[in-house]
Amino acid sequence: MLTLSASVFAQDSDRADWLRNPAMGNYKAYAEFKMARYAEARAVWETLAEVGNGDALFNLAILAEDGLGEPQDLRKAESLYQAAAHAGNFKAQYRLGMLYSDGTRWPADLDRARIYLNLAARHGDRDAQARLQTLGLPPDEMPPLARAEWLASAGRHEEAARLYRPLADGGDRRAQTRLAWMYEAGRGVPRDLQEAARRFASAAEAGEAEAQYALAVMYRTGVGRPRDDTQSRLWLQRAADQGYPAARAALAAQPR
Repeated sequence: MLTLSASVFAQDSDRADWLRNPAMGNYKAYAEFKMARYAEARAVWETLAEVGNGDALFNLAILAEDGLGEPQDLRKAESLYQAAAHAGNFKAQYRLGMLYSDGTRWPADLDRARIYLNLAARHGDRDAQARLQTLGLPPDEMPPLARAEWLASAGRHEEAARLYRPLADGGDRRAQTRLAWMYEAGRGVPRDLQEAARRFASAAEAGEAEAQYALAVMYRTGVGRPRDDTQSRLWLQRAADQGYPAARAALAAQPR
């Protein structure tokens, strides 16, 4: 069992609130993450991870993999991704599938990659379904979006951004969402929250649920967009209507 240490930022009353309402806890932590307040986000996620919350485990793995607010630790990241995947988190299943297929963070294992990608695909994850079609292909034989995903997974963010950009500008809403995340995090491109918000909005208006959720959080926090609770709830509802799990959970937890 992976052991997590409680953060000094987590007071007993806060921990009780997060455990009572994990969806809102994750939503709060994601907002802190957007503002690059990683210690505060970790406080929430560590609390929820102690009770096996898959979203929290996945997000802690991202912090460990990318070294955000802590030293990079790939062994810890792998353990957290595995725990999240076994808790049913399809994002962790997809991430493990990508990591085991690209062989850059740890040795390639296509059999394990296929197992995790199939798990994510059964959750309806389109990216996992697409990656299964290209699994084992050399990167230069992959379609542009799949190659961009492979490059991003391998940590070659500048190259990935160069592939995502023409796809996004040509109307590919998944590429647009990926590029927005890159601008938000400063991966492969300069960190630019206004550009991230513009691209999230473009993808959200085109119907991409992941972008709708990200835009909802921007309106909720005032990061990248002026704070507007009405707009936040509108975009959260649109993402939830498409079945986006984090949006459905956050919307269900909000007071009417």
